Amino acid sequence: MSGLPAIRAIARREIGQYFGSPVAYVFLVIFLLLAGILTFTFGAFFERGEASLASFFTWIPWLFLFLVPAVGMRMWAEERRAGTWELLLTLPVTAWQAILGKFLASWLFLALALALTFPFWMTVNWLGQPDNGVVVAGYVGCWLLGGTYLAITCMTSSFTRNQVVAFILAVVVCLLLILVGFTPITDLLSRYLAPDWVDSFASFGVMTHFDGFAKGVLAIRSLVYFGSVIALALVITAAVIRNRRS
Repeated sequence: MSGLPAIRAIARREIGQYFGSPVAYVFLVIFLLLAGILTFTFGAFFERGEASLASFFTWIPWLFLFLVPAVGMRMWAEERRAGTWELLLTLPVTAWQAILGKFLASWLFLALALALTFPFWMTVNWLGQPDNGVVVAGYVGCWLLGGTYLAITCMTSSFTRNQVVAFILAVVVCLLLILVGFTPITDLLSRYLAPDWVDSFASFGVMTHFDGFAKGVLAIRSLVYFGSVIALALVITAAVIRNRRS
C-alpha cells in the first residue's frame, strides 16, 4: 500500500476506534468541563476585567499534561495487549505509515477538542473587543503543545503493553519539559547561574515557547522547537517498532 492511502487508512481506523467507544465522548466532556472551570472560575476570568483568553491559555499546559497522555496511551500499548500488534505489523504498511496514521488521528481528535471550546472565544468577543490575532496564535500554540505531548505519549506507549505505565511515563516526561522552562524554576536557577545559561536551559522547556504563542507571537524558533520534539519522539517510536518487527 502506498504512502498517503496507507496513512489515511490507519488514521480512519484509529478515529473509528475512538468514536466507536464511549472513551472519546467522555474525554471531550471532561476536557470541556475542566477547561471551562479552570478558565472562568480558577482563572478569575471576570475579575481580570479584560477581554482575552489569557486564563484559558494559562491552564492549558497543565490540563493537557494529564488529558493528552490519557488519549494517547492506548496507541501502541493496546495493540500489544489485545494481540493486534503482530497483525498490524504484518500488513503491507511501513512502520512510519503506521506511526503517522496513529499520531495524526490522535492529533486531529485533539484539534476537535480545541475547536469545541469556540464558545469561550465567542464569550470573549461578546463581552469586549479582544485581539483575535492573539487568540488564534494561542490556539495554534495549544495544538502544537498537544501534538508534542501526543508524540511523547506515542513513544512511551511503544515501550510497554501496559497503558497505565505508558500514561505515567508520558506524564513524567511532559512534566519535566514543563518544569525546564517554568518561571519559578528559572528564577531559582538565576540566583546561581549566569543569565545566558538560564536562557539556554529554559529554551528546552515547552513553557518558554508556548508562552510566546499565548502572547500572540508566532516565532520561527518555537515552531522549530515543537516540530523537533515531535519528530524526535516519533523517530524513537519508529526505532522501537522496527526492533520489535524484526
